[in-house]
Amino acid sequence: MSEKQTVKKIRNNRKTPRIYEPVANVWELCAHIEGHGDRQLFLWKDPISGEDRQMTYGELHSKIFAVSAAIDKAGLRGSRIAVTGPNSPMWIASYLGVLAADCIAVPMDKDVADSEMEGFLKIVDAEAVFFDTSMVKKITGIAANCEKIKHLIMMQNDTLPEGAPAAMTTFDAWVEAGNARIEAGYTYPEVTDTHKMAEMLFTSGTTGTSKCVMLSQENIFSVVTCACETVDFSKDDLIISLLPLHHTYELACTMAGMNYGMTIAINDSLKNVVANFKKYRPTALVLVPLYVETFHRRIWAKARSSGQDKKLQTGMKISDALLRAHIDVRKKIFSQVIETMGGRLKKIICGGAALSKDLIYEFESFGISIYEGFGITECAPLVAVTPYYRRKPGSIGPSVPCCEIRIGGDISVNEKGLSEGEIQVRGSNVMLGYYQNEEATKDAFTEDGWFRTGDIGTMDEDGYITITGRLKSVIVLENGKNVFPEEIEEHLATIEEISECVVVGRKDKRTGSIVLTALIYPDLAQFKGKESSEIKTFFKEQIEEINRALVSYKRIQKIEIVETPFEKTTSRKIKRHLVK
Repeated sequence: MSEKQTVKKIRNNRKTPRIYEPVANVWELCAHIEGHGDRQLFLWKDPISGEDRQMTYGELHSKIFAVSAAIDKAGLRGSRIAVTGPNSPMWIASYLGVLAADCIAVPMDKDVADSEMEGFLKIVDAEAVFFDTSMVKKITGIAANCEKIKHLIMMQNDTLPEGAPAAMTTFDAWVEAGNARIEAGYTYPEVTDTHKMAEMLFTSGTTGTSKCVMLSQENIFSVVTCACETVDFSKDDLIISLLPLHHTYELACTMAGMNYGMTIAINDSLKNVVANFKKYRPTALVLVPLYVETFHRRIWAKARSSGQDKKLQTGMKISDALLRAHIDVRKKIFSQVIETMGGRLKKIICGGAALSKDLIYEFESFGISIYEGFGITECAPLVAVTPYYRRKPGSIGPSVPCCEIRIGGDISVNEKGLSEGEIQVRGSNVMLGYYQNEEATKDAFTEDGWFRTGDIGTMDEDGYITITGRLKSVIVLENGKNVFPEEIEEHLATIEEISECVVVGRKDKRTGSIVLTALIYPDLAQFKGKESSEIKTFFKEQIEEINRALVSYKRIQKIEIVETPFEKTTSRKIKRHLVK
């Protein structure tokens, strides 16, 4: 385990003008994409041929325009159209083409069970589905049970499989039909009401049953503009798309990247992440904490296996001391660490869950800045992000320009003297509501119209928000004290030998009191040849040290070692409601 970092200050970048064009709707974004012309946009490996491919901005726009025209030709304008499959340029072209045809886009998780996807498609009354070649059997079976679906567009192949239903066509054929419609005089529809429903999204279900979120174009593109305004990215950056595009986080960041004019490489498989870092050499990444934690463990595991861990720790101390004197030697000292992530990585946007402050300090020592943010599907999703020019590790930053945040609900005062309560949001990014669920929509808003995120946090004098937990996961002790497990899990994340952990409240059968219990899935590579009792003893000693830094009612009282990873959503969030 690496030594705790003593650095308590983060070096901030100079505030610079953001160079981008604001976007209010999909048609403005399409105009900007077309305007980037021959700039390189996508880099990816073709999943069928295995060949390396690339696409310019102009080429993408041609496909978006053709998809939109073909939708119009098929008489689908105003309909609800699903898009599902792994990340690809065709996924983006299909999604934007649907919006540009003045239709309602329905991004879907390709990995949900057939019955669940069928149910979702019936709920939204989908009339067409853009899908990946690998999903032919799945989509064919589902569509057979969905009477309203009249068109199935296969995104990755130029030939139909044998026995394909009459409703199925290839993406190339769809684009060809669209181009014919364009030659006949098709143009994008005029800008319509950007406040009406334009997208339907099913929540990932980390805390229970999925709900269908309704977003407008105003919601979607106010967030794209805010991402461009607040994040230290530029047209010269290259990012790798790692998270699934059907999630608003990845989708919003991808559209912001396209608005900037940057290059986007597409990761083809989780097992190829490291290889793709070396291949594409990203300058920036958009991640969830699980990825950051995994990369961190790999760095230290490699250092230990080569006997360089002590040298690395010493290097970090020297580098941090020199940085305080405004001397930056990180690129030279940590060249091997940086090379494992492609050699050019400078910044990471991280959101989706809590991230340990120690990791932010440690990556900063290596020369990689991490900016934390906060979002939720119902807010399209961006709500807050740490300014690159004024960071506070552990905080998600202040609200982005399109919204405002307040701390509301049942408010208490925490140990630092700050008011703690529910994080509530109001602004142009907030959803229209949940589809056909008036009760849930009503519950999601306060009486005076603020959206209730369900997350608990504090706000300091500068307007910076710190998340401390979730209402649904709060553990109420017998003395009435509230414990938010995410806060304790952040402390546990500093133990590198922990791969994953969840804190729960177990009821003691004898006393009836709540026992704070840490369920730990160890990094098994670091315990080769060890008995389970030895592993448990190791973690007990580590947690005893952490407990000393916590107030008494937040201390871990029991440890359970689990043998398999926790079940997760496709955005790599643990499904907490399934943990028993």
